[in-house]
Amino acid sequence: MKEFAIIATGGKQYPVSVGDVVHIEKLPGEYVKGDKVVFKDVLLVDNGKDTTIGAPTIEGAVVEGIFQENAKAKTLVVMKYKAKSRYYKKNGHRQPYSEVKISAIK
Repeated sequence: MKEFAIIATGGKQYPVSVGDVVHIEKLPGEYVKGDKVVFKDVLLVDNGKDTTIGAPTIEGAVVEGIFQENAKAKTLVVMKYKAKSRYYKKNGHRQPYSEVKISAIK
């Protein structure tokens, strides 16, 4: 079984393992491709034998990643419609995200 961890970033939780490319909520600040990203909010680490659960986070545990790019997701169509009243609104939304490749779980 592969080693994995659960990290918290951007108000969400993501399961990650070494070598994964994850799409997370857009990271604050300016990053260039190849920059090192460190996630300190590690909630759980499992190495196949032992499972460590934080309360709420694990002290000293760190997940490192390499920044790939900032991009936008596919368009979500947001519609409002009321029957028999000629009311119709259509909007689109593209959520920004950051792509990070996980390099180490420590």
